[in-house]
Amino acid sequence: MVASWLRREERKEEKIVPSANVLVAVAGNDMDDDLVRMACRLSKKNKGHVIVINVREIPRTLPLNTVYEESASERVLDHAMSIAHDQGVEIEAEVVQAREAGPAIVDEACERHCELILLGLVPRSRFGQFDLGKTVPYVLQHAKGRVWVVRDECSIC
Repeated sequence: MVASWLRREERKEEKIVPSANVLVAVAGNDMDDDLVRMACRLSKKNKGHVIVINVREIPRTLPLNTVYEESASERVLDHAMSIAHDQGVEIEAEVVQAREAGPAIVDEACERHCELILLGLVPRSRFGQFDLGKTVPYVLQHAKGRVWVVRDECSIC
């Protein structure tokens, strides 16, 4: 009883530092709008900065610095910027080219000193089982800061 009271007292003394940078990984699905709105609300409340990235996965058969013309990635980021503009928040948006999305998201969050990563999860089934894919587990395991995974409505549950 005394030990739990002491732990509660220690937690009260800790100062909660507001999140300065929030990294949002958008993938061009229905979850993107909600993720960008959430990040904008958090940044307004905590006077933070929102960074939106879209990871373009480059096959190993091509060089990593392959140049693409106007693509879906730019359209996804333009849409995210319009949502942020509607929320009254200015965001930074960037296309990141990488072999895999998970390591790219973690690296971007580290380089930009982000305290929070927002990810969307569209439920899917693989072999009759709920499947997280490979990006979300990688980010959850390797991220230095906090990670929020927002799951979309589940039609397979």
